[in-house]
Amino acid sequence: MKKAFIQLHIAVFLAGITGILGKLITLNEGLLVWYRLLITAITLWIIEAFRKKNNKISAKDALKIFGVGAVAATHWVTFYGSIKYANVSIALVCFSAVGFFTAILEPLIFRKKINMRELLLGLLVIIGIYFIFHFDPGYKTGIIIGLISALLASVFPIFNKILLQKISPETVTVYELSGGFLFLTLMLPFYLKLSPAQYIFPTPNDWFWLLILSWLCTVVAFNLSMNALKKISAFTVNLTYNLEPVYGILLAFIVLKENKYLNNGFYIGFALIIFAIVLQMISLYNTRKKSIS
Repeated sequence: MKKAFIQLHIAVFLAGITGILGKLITLNEGLLVWYRLLITAITLWIIEAFRKKNNKISAKDALKIFGVGAVAATHWVTFYGSIKYANVSIALVCFSAVGFFTAILEPLIFRKKINMRELLLGLLVIIGIYFIFHFDPGYKTGIIIGLISALLASVFPIFNKILLQKISPETVTVYELSGGFLFLTLMLPFYLKLSPAQYIFPTPNDWFWLLILSWLCTVVAFNLSMNALKKISAFTVNLTYNLEPVYGILLAFIVLKENKYLNNGFYIGFALIIFAIVLQMISLYNTRKKSIS
């Protein structure tokens, strides 16, 4: 059990550093995600070949997964776009709005009643983002792109729930990332026409960070989460992942010294978001405790 908890927190930490890597990689956001998906998809298909497991699925299911992969790829592009137009801290603060969008979209898609508690906690996060937006309008573009990223991030896990009812997580991940890569390959020429890049090929430093991003923060993090799920409940895993934006922002302060460029509005907004995350964790814990007793 102790080993599983360590694996889980390493996975969350690796997820938290993706924002910093997005800042260190000098490619524009579209190319950054394209190379990340290229490396990750190739790596996962090699791993699947060695596992020798039957991961064949119907053409209909493959198209569904590819569609979700396209949403995931667009989420990543907008997430790194938010970083490029603002900074890591702003992008991760906006990522915290996922809970608000999920509280609205999940009941609509599954046709169930809206959980007012989740909605109110999500609104608290939105108020925190508003404080940052209001006090520092210089980050306006980055915040808008970041909120679009959060909206997309709330959509693809909802559809993944449906897919995972009959397809294994490993198969969904391989096909999803491959679908995201194919979608972005088709869209990239149009994207580069709208947002021209200074250069297309990564520098040696870019390659180093891309490999860290693809292998450690995607492949390894996924496998660690899967291994942790064998010993720890899905509830505990989801609860722990609430810490991802917190880890990422603290690391941005330490590594990139972003705290020097943020005003009081950011800290007021960030405090509200931390408060919302704490309330959500307490709420989930109490709900879990009642269901067990």
